Amino acid sequence: MKLKNLFTVAVAGIMAMSVVGCGSAVSVDGEKKAEATTEAAKAEAATEAAKAETEAAAEATAAGSGTIGLSLSTLNNPFFVTLQEGAQAKAAELGMELIVVDAGDDSAKQASDIEDLISKNISVLIVNPVDSDAVAPSVEDAIAKDIKVVAVDRMVNGVDVDCSIASDNVAGAQMAADYIVELVGEGAKVAELQGVNGASATIDRGEGFHKVADEKLDVVASQTANFNRAEGMSVMENILQANPDVQAVFAHNDEMALGAVEAVSGKDIVIAGFDATDDAIAAVKEGTMACTVAQKPDLMGATAVETAQKLMNGETVEKSMPVEVKLVTKENA
Repeated sequence: MKLKNLFTVAVAGIMAMSVVGCGSAVSVDGEKKAEATTEAAKAEAATEAAKAETEAAAEATAAGSGTIGLSLSTLNNPFFVTLQEGAQAKAAELGMELIVVDAGDDSAKQASDIEDLISKNISVLIVNPVDSDAVAPSVEDAIAKDIKVVAVDRMVNGVDVDCSIASDNVAGAQMAADYIVELVGEGAKVAELQGVNGASATIDRGEGFHKVADEKLDVVASQTANFNRAEGMSVMENILQANPDVQAVFAHNDEMALGAVEAVSGKDIVIAGFDATDDAIAAVKEGTMACTVAQKPDLMGATAVETAQKLMNGETVEKSMPVEVKLVTKENA
């Protein structure tokens, strides 16, 4: 009897231990499931946070950084230095960030410059093309990134930019050609120093000049000197060797006109330029240049920055903003 009771107690103890063991197993399993649920929730939350951060970054990219990029054809020209200064002064006044890059009259470098500005997440690109055709693909890339585009002084051919700010180059060149006719008479032999091939200023100023010259003057030479003073001198020297009886020269900008002044070396040849830079105004006053066409590069730069700010604010701007030109002679210089 005692042995049977002892056996019963032993069995009861084993069953009790089993119940306790099962309870512990259930408890551990429940804790593991709870932990798994918590980790899953954390992972889901992290995924949602990363998604929200990505969407915010995409929105910021689409909206732009609020920075303006200014791509200039060259800073080896007083006209564009003044344009840059006007833009920088206006940007400082408005409290806006302006990044300026200089293409050095190299279309390939300008394409690289614009690509770099795009990578900086600019909001507006102000571009002064080296070549109005060659710059088009880069400008299209900017537009594809939702970057607003303002062309200044020269057009971007074949691309619908937000705004173009430029002088009336055709009218200005006509003024200069009419003044040449007034000074040397109809039928006089004249030479033309052309700007950078493909630049809209070259095309427009050539058009304005020839509207008058083809009817009233004898154009014996038309050669490019790339808007450069040293090239202007060299090309003019070559023209004079072939045409020593040239009576007048129309240069598409003042830098080439000033180069022509050096080349003619005191000969009685009428020289007309375009831009009204400080050096050209001084030459007109001295009488070594007959005239130049005044633009307002500082106003162009300032207007471009003001327009960029309006575009960033979602305001509507004029597609074309012509800047008035004026013929400068010794009488009004």
